[in-house]
Amino acid sequence: MARHPELLIPASSLEVLKTAVIFGADAVYIGGEAFGLRAKAKNFSMEEMREGIHFAHEHDVKVYVTVNILAHNDDLPGVREYLEELKHIGPDAFIIADPAIFELAKEICPEIERHISTQANNTNYGTYQFWWKQGAKRVVSARELSLKEIKEIRQNIPDEMEIESFIHGAMCISYSGRCLLSNYFTGRDANQGACTHPCRWKYAVVEETRPGEYMPVYENERGTYIFNSKDLCMIEHIPELIDAGIDSLKIEGRMKTALYVATVARTYRKALDDYKKDPELYLKNMPWYLDQISNCTYRQFTTGFYFGKPDENTQIYDSNTYVREYTYLGIIGGERDGMYRIEQRNKFSAGETIEIMKPNGDNIEVVVKRIVDEDGNEQESAPHPKQVLYVDLDGKADEYDILRKKEES
Repeated sequence: MARHPELLIPASSLEVLKTAVIFGADAVYIGGEAFGLRAKAKNFSMEEMREGIHFAHEHDVKVYVTVNILAHNDDLPGVREYLEELKHIGPDAFIIADPAIFELAKEICPEIERHISTQANNTNYGTYQFWWKQGAKRVVSARELSLKEIKEIRQNIPDEMEIESFIHGAMCISYSGRCLLSNYFTGRDANQGACTHPCRWKYAVVEETRPGEYMPVYENERGTYIFNSKDLCMIEHIPELIDAGIDSLKIEGRMKTALYVATVARTYRKALDDYKKDPELYLKNMPWYLDQISNCTYRQFTTGFYFGKPDENTQIYDSNTYVREYTYLGIIGGERDGMYRIEQRNKFSAGETIEIMKPNGDNIEVVVKRIVDEDGNEQESAPHPKQVLYVDLDGKADEYDILRKKEES
């Protein structure tokens, strides 16, 4: 019987975790303030982690905590303390790359599942078998694997062992994310959680005997793939992912906003549910998925390594080469006197038409009738980020709905 995979969504903060849960995640992954590979993401304090795990569990959603740095000697005492604290908070799993941290987790929190990070370069079934014997429940496949290889891994590992694979988001240009560019250019170690994303910068090549002559490195339909990665998108290939035997479909993006997370979670949730109900329904709704997913990126999409190594024929979807920008305005909180509470994220004004984005896939256009501050003072517009406001809309919104504004391009 085909496995119906889990949808695993990243969360950079408590607000984004709640959004991911409401908008369709089966599981979320988060980083604490230490020992994760996104030190620059907002990350969670222990208190926020406790609250986030409680919220997720109330909605039958799992939470995985990344402890995936490659540790140096002087990291290890801190890792031990950190795991001892996490033991009391009770996440569903740790995502780990380093064997030393794996052993500590096994000793300190044997009851919490251990998952092996993509950083550990898991490229063959022998590696999966090795980690299974060590007590890992799940291994995240290296991004360099094809679906054919993943299917072979599935056929050669225990049935109850799980495969997790990235299916959407930024593709790291370095082997399974072990990038040295960041360390070299900025002194910030990608493998210690401080990646500065130099793969997104613009590059030129200089030949030794021709100093000062800059040859730009850029992408066109024939390459290159080295310096500036496209974003992975597998929304059109849910059947192949399921057929390969993947248990967890992972979205990249622990640095992303609530609007991005809501958009991607909602789209993949609907695609997975539609496919489960009826493969024909999934095909019929494909234009909607592609339209939604193109709302939240500037970058061209690729299928990565899943259908063989990327070359000059790598698939590019033209549907997202234009930018149709949506601006994130805030998340609906409570209600007061028929007005909705939000913590404002970007400017909007009374009289403007905005959208309520709902978890079920609806986007409802509404007019902002009034904006008042916490003391009930009328405001023409909402210019101050993070200000708590109450808005009167000519439409019904529910808690955790997202407000967004379509920018005219």
